[in-house]
Amino acid sequence: MKEKLAIFREYDIRGIYGEDLIEENVVRIGYLIGQELKNRGGKTLGIGYDARLHSHIIFDWFCKGIFASGIVAYNLGRIPTPVGYFSLFTTFQTQNKNSLTLDGNVMITGSHNPPKYNGFKITLLKEPFFGDSIYALEEQFYTLKYETIKPKIPQNLNTQPLNALEKYIQYLTQEFQHLRGLALPMSIDCGNGIAGIGITKILENLGISYEGLFLDPDGTFPNHHPDPSEERNLTSLKEKVLKNGGIGFAFDGDGDRLAVLKKTQNGIKIYKGDELAIIFAQKIQNPIVIGEVKCSANMYDSLNKIGKAIMYKTGHSNLKVKLKEENAHMAFEVSGHIFFNDRYFGFDDATYAMLRMLEILKEDGLEFDRVLENLPKLYSTDEIKIQTTEEEKFSRIEVLKQLLKQDLPRDFPKILDVICIDGVRVVFEEGWGLIRASNTTPTLIARFEAKSQKSCKRYENALLGLLKQGH
Repeated sequence: MKEKLAIFREYDIRGIYGEDLIEENVVRIGYLIGQELKNRGGKTLGIGYDARLHSHIIFDWFCKGIFASGIVAYNLGRIPTPVGYFSLFTTFQTQNKNSLTLDGNVMITGSHNPPKYNGFKITLLKEPFFGDSIYALEEQFYTLKYETIKPKIPQNLNTQPLNALEKYIQYLTQEFQHLRGLALPMSIDCGNGIAGIGITKILENLGISYEGLFLDPDGTFPNHHPDPSEERNLTSLKEKVLKNGGIGFAFDGDGDRLAVLKKTQNGIKIYKGDELAIIFAQKIQNPIVIGEVKCSANMYDSLNKIGKAIMYKTGHSNLKVKLKEENAHMAFEVSGHIFFNDRYFGFDDATYAMLRMLEILKEDGLEFDRVLENLPKLYSTDEIKIQTTEEEKFSRIEVLKQLLKQDLPRDFPKILDVICIDGVRVVFEEGWGLIRASNTTPTLIARFEAKSQKSCKRYENALLGLLKQGH
């Protein structure tokens, strides 16, 4: 291999189909994941894939590597990522009428990335496979010769199908029977991602009416990019909610992130993940909630008054592990990853989060967000993305940490604390600023929040100026 591929990330493996993700590379990845599962005592792996045009091709390649490793692969078909996670918490019946539980799950998905991307989200023995485990696999990848795998690939790649989607739909339909017949204006935008194949059936089973946008999976994403954390991708849904009133839900490409919208007197309110954390926490006694470093101070302050809020690293794998470690009720990312350990299995599932929100709407109506009115007024930036390189992004954060320890300019805002859980979150007198390295793209991510727009801009200029000084 002439040069290393930038596909091995903190939370998953992700690259461009036909460039990074070619048959030889995918077979090798499959083989190594199979070996890892076998080393952990596992024997069976369920594999699902999203709606991208090449996902089923990558599935075929990946299964070659899995079977070569000696692991038995089962075909979960075209499903949302949360259905893949769910498959590890249910029992199947095989074609021979035997009971089967899966030891691992791999989802072939490009998530919210453009259509040419794809990749692998990996769960082994109900634990996310990420971080050091992925980087160790990367080292093995470059020493493993494809020629040594080829003779081990069986001619008959019989991947028995398992209907995880049907079991998932049955489970959620039963769990939310109390929502049957709920009547309120509701609009849903699946962005031509894969989430629609589960949502539509569950709502139909519960007799809940809604108006749908772009429900049919289409891996070219012809209507808009399937990333609901970007407001420009919510234009059609905003128009629908403005017209119909009530509530709106938007989903990302593989169905693990949720955006919530509501019509207000001033237009449309879009709720960030940390605002949803405050709303959901009101329904749990003494809630323990995990938040990422990008979450608002309002979230941490308000949740600590009724329970306990814990700040942790960004990333779905990080938060899943921390959720279990702390035996917390929920975890939230600003971008819309929502994890319920309360009454559920601790993974991020946008459909489940939508149903939990419908519970609140049934009880409180469209005034479900009154708790937010009593919070202090804070001003914040959206995520600021600073282009860099894969090689430089982490080193720039380390340089910034060192500069913050040195003598700063006299006009630099007073620092109360520096939190280095994930990147650098600098706490000032009237707010905070965060700069961290993205684990999925060659960028630095910055966000700022303060009690006034003036202070917010001051913190932004000071911290970004320091970052630039160190470059």
